[in-house]
Amino acid sequence: MTNPFFRNNGPFKIIDILQLINLNDLKIDNSQEIDDIKDLFTSKKNDITFFHSKKYKDVAKITKASYCITNEFLKDELPENCRPLVVDDVLDSTSKVTSKFYPSSIHDNFDHTAINITETKFKDKVKFGKNVLIGDNVTLGSNCLIGHNTIIEKNVSIGDNCSIGSNVIIRNTLIDNNVNILDNCVIGKHGFGFFPINDKNLRYPHIGIVNIGENSEIGCGCTIDRGSMSNTVIGKNTFLDNQIHIAHNVKIGENSIIAGQVGIAGSSILGSNVRIGGQAGISGHLTIGNNVEIAGGSGVIKNIPDNSKVMGYPAKNIRDFLKDNKWYTKQQL
Repeated sequence: MTNPFFRNNGPFKIIDILQLINLNDLKIDNSQEIDDIKDLFTSKKNDITFFHSKKYKDVAKITKASYCITNEFLKDELPENCRPLVVDDVLDSTSKVTSKFYPSSIHDNFDHTAINITETKFKDKVKFGKNVLIGDNVTLGSNCLIGHNTIIEKNVSIGDNCSIGSNVIIRNTLIDNNVNILDNCVIGKHGFGFFPINDKNLRYPHIGIVNIGENSEIGCGCTIDRGSMSNTVIGKNTFLDNQIHIAHNVKIGENSIIAGQVGIAGSSILGSNVRIGGQAGISGHLTIGNNVEIAGGSGVIKNIPDNSKVMGYPAKNIRDFLKDNKWYTKQQL
């Protein structure tokens, strides 16, 4: 489930949605109800979706949504079952519609429901340090540890045998069994999703969550943003070093290892058994295959196929990089 923690205020009649995005002259059955807004892949009949980049044309061709907010250049990529709603600014219109369905997903103010753990049912279930706060709709498994000054905000589920460090903030997150989250992490807050319009930066709603698989570890000072329309996923047995940023909608496969100060921009998908060296950067909306190795300090700006080893900026096959930098390599010997 993409958004188990955000209440869907729908369904809404399509006429209400059309008026919201200033489309009032379409010949559509105005009484039809729209159940939800979802991404191209997870949407179904009577849902509305959005399509703003040709990178997603293959998924757009098979979407099951009944309506799609898109532009003039992409509308013909949609299947017959999906009626295009052509607008000038796809992201602005999508933000308005998402806010209508999920008005509570826009802002991340402090959780006023959080109370001291000593006042909750968990006081005798887990071991905890000083000044630990727990919000509404939180579940904690057995044999868990929670460090000093940590806040488990609303909408969090933590499995068995988990260790949560000190000065950690978590919300809108599902954590499986045997996960270690070290000190000073922030997990499940909204991502860097906004766009400038009329001299203002409008915040984009984030209705996804963070999902951390079993036997994983999140190093000190990491930030993992929840998804905007889909979820942010850390696969099982994946280890993140200190000071790593995982942006919204990123998906990392199983058994991956990522060294310190790596940044992964939004909506990129990494396969399983991926190794990334320190201070590497991965641009958004990319696909990194299985068994890929990315050298430290590299800058990845295009997709990488399975079983590749890359380095440099822009990142390229390691043999090509060493060949192109033969003089420099000799100087280091």
